Amino acid sequence: KAIVFVFQELRDDMPSILADVFCILDIETGCLEEKHKRDHFTQLVGACLICVPDGMLKERLDPETLESLGLIKQAQQFNQKIVKIKTKLFYKQQKFNLLREENEGYAKLIAELGQDLIGNLTSHLVLENIKSLIGCFNLDPNRVLDIILEVYECRSEHDEFFIPLIKSYMCEHQTLCHMLGFKFKFHQEPNGETPSSLYHIAAALLQHNLIALEDLYVHLLPLDSSIVEEHKREILEAKQIARKLTMVLVPSEKTEDKEKEKEKEEEKNEKPPDNQKLGLLEALLRIGDWQHAQSIMDQMPAFYATSHKAIAIALCQLLHLIVEPLYRRYGFQTHALSWALRPAESFDDLSRGVFTMLCYLGPHLSHDPILFAKVVRLGKSFMKEYQNESRQDTKDKMDSLLSCFLSTADQVLLPSLSLMECNACMSEELWGFFKLFPYQHRYRLYGQWKNETYGNHPLLVKIKAQTVDRAKYIMKRLTKENVKPSGRQIGKLSHSNPTILFDYILSQIQWYDNLISPVVDSLKYLTSLNYDVLAYCIIEALANPEKEKMKHDDTTISSWLQSLASLCGAVFRKYPIELAGLLQYVTNQLKAGKSFDLLILKEVVQKMAGIEITDEMTVEQLEAMTGGEQLKAEGGYFGQIRNTKKSSQRLKDALLDHELALPLCLLMAQQRNGVVFSEGGEKHLKLVGKLYDQCHDTLVQFGGFLASNLSTEDYIKRVPSVDVLCNQFHTPHDAAFFLSRPMYAHQILSKYDELKKAEKGSRQQQKVHKYIAACEQIMAPVHEAVVSLHLPRVWDDLRPQFYATFWSLTMYDLAVPHNAYDREVNKLKIQIKAIDENTEMPLNKKKKEKERCTALQDKLQEEEKKQLEHVQRVLHRLKLEKDNWLLAKSTKNETITKFLQLCIFPRCVFSAIDAVYCARFVELVHQQKTPNFCTLLCYDRVFSDIIYTVASCTENESRRYGRFLCCMLETVTRWHSDRAIYEKECGNYPGFLTIFRASGFDGGNKADQLDYENFRHVVHKWHYKLTKASVHCLETGEYTHIRNILIVLTKILPWYPKVLNLGQALECRVHKICQEEKEKRPDLYALAMGYSGQLKGRKVHMVPENEFHHKEQPVRSATSGTLQNGPGNTGKPAAAATAGKAEEGAIITKITCHTKGSKEKEDKEKTTKEKKEKKDKNPGSTPEAKAGGKDKQKEEKPTDSKEKTPKADKDKRKDDKKEEKSKIDGKSAEKEWSKERDVSNDSKTKEGSKVEKNAGAGSMKSLVPRSEGVESERGETALPLSLANQKGGNQKALPAALVLSASHGCALSFHTGSSKHSKSASPSESPHSNDKDNSKRSKSTSKDKSDLAKPEKTSGGKKESRHDKEKSEKKRDSTGAKEEKKQYPLMP
Repeated sequence: KAIVFVFQELRDDMPSILADVFCILDIETGCLEEKHKRDHFTQLVGACLICVPDGMLKERLDPETLESLGLIKQAQQFNQKIVKIKTKLFYKQQKFNLLREENEGYAKLIAELGQDLIGNLTSHLVLENIKSLIGCFNLDPNRVLDIILEVYECRSEHDEFFIPLIKSYMCEHQTLCHMLGFKFKFHQEPNGETPSSLYHIAAALLQHNLIALEDLYVHLLPLDSSIVEEHKREILEAKQIARKLTMVLVPSEKTEDKEKEKEKEEEKNEKPPDNQKLGLLEALLRIGDWQHAQSIMDQMPAFYATSHKAIAIALCQLLHLIVEPLYRRYGFQTHALSWALRPAESFDDLSRGVFTMLCYLGPHLSHDPILFAKVVRLGKSFMKEYQNESRQDTKDKMDSLLSCFLSTADQVLLPSLSLMECNACMSEELWGFFKLFPYQHRYRLYGQWKNETYGNHPLLVKIKAQTVDRAKYIMKRLTKENVKPSGRQIGKLSHSNPTILFDYILSQIQWYDNLISPVVDSLKYLTSLNYDVLAYCIIEALANPEKEKMKHDDTTISSWLQSLASLCGAVFRKYPIELAGLLQYVTNQLKAGKSFDLLILKEVVQKMAGIEITDEMTVEQLEAMTGGEQLKAEGGYFGQIRNTKKSSQRLKDALLDHELALPLCLLMAQQRNGVVFSEGGEKHLKLVGKLYDQCHDTLVQFGGFLASNLSTEDYIKRVPSVDVLCNQFHTPHDAAFFLSRPMYAHQILSKYDELKKAEKGSRQQQKVHKYIAACEQIMAPVHEAVVSLHLPRVWDDLRPQFYATFWSLTMYDLAVPHNAYDREVNKLKIQIKAIDENTEMPLNKKKKEKERCTALQDKLQEEEKKQLEHVQRVLHRLKLEKDNWLLAKSTKNETITKFLQLCIFPRCVFSAIDAVYCARFVELVHQQKTPNFCTLLCYDRVFSDIIYTVASCTENESRRYGRFLCCMLETVTRWHSDRAIYEKECGNYPGFLTIFRASGFDGGNKADQLDYENFRHVVHKWHYKLTKASVHCLETGEYTHIRNILIVLTKILPWYPKVLNLGQALECRVHKICQEEKEKRPDLYALAMGYSGQLKGRKVHMVPENEFHHKEQPVRSATSGTLQNGPGNTGKPAAAATAGKAEEGAIITKITCHTKGSKEKEDKEKTTKEKKEKKDKNPGSTPEAKAGGKDKQKEEKPTDSKEKTPKADKDKRKDDKKEEKSKIDGKSAEKEWSKERDVSNDSKTKEGSKVEKNAGAGSMKSLVPRSEGVESERGETALPLSLANQKGGNQKALPAALVLSASHGCALSFHTGSSKHSKSASPSESPHSNDKDNSKRSKSTSKDKSDLAKPEKTSGGKKESRHDKEKSEKKRDSTGAKEEKKQYPLMP
């Protein structure tokens, strides 16, 4: 007992443990045969009765054991009693579960729940009655709950009654959940359909937390895995449908497929699957329980639930309720709603759940266009608030809402628009919202919409395929004739799926450029949003990295890029599309060093502003381009683009609003060189040239647009000064002045108007003075600014004022195109007359057209008058400025070099107008009698060495250069054509001086002027030089040389060739090019054939050489000219002067056409022998000596060179060299007859063959562009100008040769003398020339060697001529000694 009590104190459950032990021992001992063991067990249990309760032993021990212990009387009676208790406990029903068992009680219960709930009846009163019924009729409580749910299901609208009743009645949550689950399972039979009322009560119970969603969810079908499989199957089916639509099928197969698809859709529509989860979800949404609804949607694939229309509509209705108060607040009219769930009162409230709901809704917002419009309008209101918000902290808070709206637009609004069928109103609503975003945000949205959205939803996959299929159908039938009906179909299709439609249309345009015009016309039914999407699609197509922008030959731009560029120009001009994105794209491409896309900018500016850039202008167009803006628009372009006012204004606004005007200009100016040095490294030379031309042309076009469309203030505000452009932005000088030029014109006119208003003087003279004052005020800072552009030594010859004047003026300032104005006015008069005669035109239209023509006519006449006054003012200003233009501190040759290098050559290839301007400016400087300007030398430098310039030009530059040469030749030809014109325009002008004195120009000294006949010789020499250069370029075999010279020759065809034999030489060489290039290079063949045909047509205008310039030996003047280069040479006879000149390095240029065969060998042998003798007498006078001592002569001073020739030798040469002399127009210019006879006769044959040999060895190994190679050396090396006797087949000498020694003294010497029957040979076989050969040229020999030797051997002849010569020399000595002359060194 003690042990038992101890254990009992230790554990409370000790009696139960002991009872269990006794139970086991009871079973064990009952099976034993030994009775004493059983007795011992009985005694043990009896001893333990103190600590183990009797009841516990009765539960666990056998009845017989209990009887032996005395706990029960009889075991049999005890067993009977247990059976009765168990039956009563487990098998006898206390409450009635079945209705038939207690029909009265359940009937009363149903009546109680089904009574009319109107009045004071509450759930509490009903619950009390239910409790009474349960107690009275012994009703089962669970069956009562089931009946309550059944009645609730039938009267589901009375949530406010039944929910409190169930809450009050409530037993365990699990019991209620199992009852609902049992009800759902009952309807899961194959043909069963779950009633909506059951979904409703389940949703209501979930909403009030009477049951848990996870408990109920397991009772619902189908399983989540089945839903995922179904979703995958739908995506696969959609892709298969899309694939079928893109496949080419036989019509019969197509109809079969369509029928099958219809059958499948009908089956789906007939038997929609009974998805209890979706039904419950719909019910939850309808009662506004978003939390549980979201939990169910999270269990399913994205957008699977909302792809069912009922759920999407339920979610839309819920959203209506939430956004309604906010929607009303912003003044939108709507119907009143009875109930709202946590309404949104501000934009911040939208972030609580509205954006999330919308994201779950996704593209299926398309089911409710009204909600779509509400969301869009709310977004529009938010954006206006956001843009008007000035406080930064508030704006930062609003940024999160902005990102939410952007996400909604990306994931909901745009995909929903794709599923709406042809709803243009929604498209316009959406544009009202989108236009408040910057284009970067919009384009990002369009990119997501086009490239990602359509792959995320099965329905959108189908829609995309259907849209492409429909687009194909429309595009196949689109023509110019059916633009209107096709345009309507395109418009319908574009309202919903513009990205897909435009992507296909653009792909077709890239292949077929003839679609551009009908497509552009058919786009008139698009909405504003669609136009914006079109702009994005175009940019995306342009930026496609998979497309090559060059053709496979790597020499031309791809046709797809050209097609898209044309489309851009047409579309952006015709329709109000925002340009910012396209302009920024071009800018970004330029920043990246890519110039292909400038083609787009070129087309856009051309179409929108009507500014056309082409080098193929006619003479009439070019003339019109020198007038005012109205004349340019009417007569300056090929296609007169009307009504560009609005489109050009849109382009201007886009450039100014996004600050792209100046950056584009600067990038284009810098990219010109970038094309060559950065971009063109691996590209074909032809393509590099095209890209350079495209870049340059676009710059000119774009700059012209800015100049004509920007106001003065806008232009001045954006364009910095020329020194800033050049030094800080590294803009090339020509482009910098091109951009600054309109600014100077604007400023001068503004200042001029200001001065006119200040002093109201009506006299013309006063106006001119005010204009000059305005120019001085505006241009003075420019004169200072340009000084930093070049090295200081440049300004030793050119004044900054002259430099700035040249670059700041245009053709508009120099001349009035009266013919062009008259031509356009006459056209308008003819139009008016045609309108009057047109009887079919309605009267009102006739009146409008006449008024338009009359107004245009008045504008042109007013513009002509205005330009005339302007030109007069400018010319007066130039007349006053000209004396300070050229300083000529070094030499006239250096001055001309710098003028050509820094002014003429850069600008003459800038544009066609600038080419004309350069030629006219040279003529103007000559006409103004500008001091220190040698017109003759300038023209000689232009015509003599065109090889280098032509070789370094691009295709378009060569056209402009050819136009420049054409204008220069036009002037020269006019002077050449008539002695009266020459005498009037050149005879007494300083530009045609043959001698330059330090004292200045003496207009009355005819001996210093170039006479008319010698000028004709010079012109012939220029023509010959042009021929020789042309033949050389044609013979090089280089693509660029041949193409460029053919272009130049075509341009100068009206004025060259004029000489028959030169034309024949060209014709022969061009014919050879035609034969050689026919199969190799078709473009060169086409150029050559075109030129050849035109050249043949010009043959009738060509003249023999003896008609072009006088070849007959004229009567010699009585005196021979001496070198008038300084006091040191005064009084020297011609021979001595020639020898001194030779020593000082004056190079006499010779052009030869060598003969072949034995005649050449004989000449060579004889000449070599005579050469040695002549060399012993005067080593410095031979070309070899000159070439050998070239470097030394550069270092020698003039006085040293003079001392090297003894006086006796000079006198001897003077006596030995007797020539026939004649008086030419009374001039006593320098004529070196002795040099003509000596040097030319001795060295002709040898030097001719030597030149030929050198040329054959490859004379053009180091072709250096004029601007870098030749021009840079001309500061030190004088360019001589001479016309030497040309050696023909019969070795006949020319009648006259002009030697223009362009040394520092710029003395001009003329040679006259030839045989009567001289004839120039064709230069087609003339040798190639190089830089060294230029210093080795000598004069040609006459045919008769006896004639050459005659003056040396015979002292007879015309004695009076010699006498006259000596007289003239003495007279010149006496006059020359009195004059102060500046001695200039002669440099080779």
